[in-house]
Amino acid sequence: MPTKRQRRSEKSLKNLKKQRQKYPSLLSDIIEKSDIILEVLDARFPEKTRNIELEKEILIKNKKIIYVLNKSDIVDKKIKPSFFPYVFVSCRLRKGGKELRDLIKKESKGIDKKNNEKIIVGVVGYPNTGKSSLINLLIGKNKARTGADAGFTKGIQKLKLTTEITLLDSPGVIPKKEYSSSDMKAISRHTIVGGRSYSQIKDPEIVIARLIEDFKGILEKHYKIKAKGNSEILVEELGRKLNFLKKGGEVNFDKTSRKILKDWQEGIIKP
Repeated sequence: MPTKRQRRSEKSLKNLKKQRQKYPSLLSDIIEKSDIILEVLDARFPEKTRNIELEKEILIKNKKIIYVLNKSDIVDKKIKPSFFPYVFVSCRLRKGGKELRDLIKKESKGIDKKNNEKIIVGVVGYPNTGKSSLINLLIGKNKARTGADAGFTKGIQKLKLTTEITLLDSPGVIPKKEYSSSDMKAISRHTIVGGRSYSQIKDPEIVIARLIEDFKGILEKHYKIKAKGNSEILVEELGRKLNFLKKGGEVNFDKTSRKILKDWQEGIIKP
């Protein structure tokens, strides 16, 4: 017979699955209602955080799209995207907001609205790319709900940008074709770009192994540890350095791995 904790865990999982099923329909609803779509990307991984499925739907419905490259302050060298139009933004440093507002107003001028209806601007993107923070930057107030964990926004939020323009915030969504609850390659890839929170994944050590392989020398340089590309050595040495130990003096690999992923996702470690 399942324990109380197991029953609670199963109920939580079912609720999560129900919520996840709602998200794609929410996004389709946002695209349908919006005249302009802001796709918020992580400036460190712009191509990896694009939702091509969503972009195709936007084009099919003949809606305008603006690419917003957030977290530009943690990129040493700005890349030149292959897509257009785009704006570099740093919500943390409150930079790029004016440029984006000006571009939204410019794109709005070509949209014909009847009966003085407002221009609707939908905000979409991967989890944890900073959509709600971007809205707060644009409107100059902390109206949109934000959180540290990926997927914090649970539904559509409607906020006023100007008397003529309304913003629609949305939950972060990983494309349906890419989402997996068991494929560790997919889970690792999404964790590295922030689509899954360091606090929520099951095996953070596996993600560290992928991270150290894809970004050679970056973690070792940041933590000043000579691991020679070996993730186990890195986690072991860092765990001892931070005193993340279990009873008996063994390193707490789970806690240490999550610390590394937290530093990575929050931009403390620069790629």
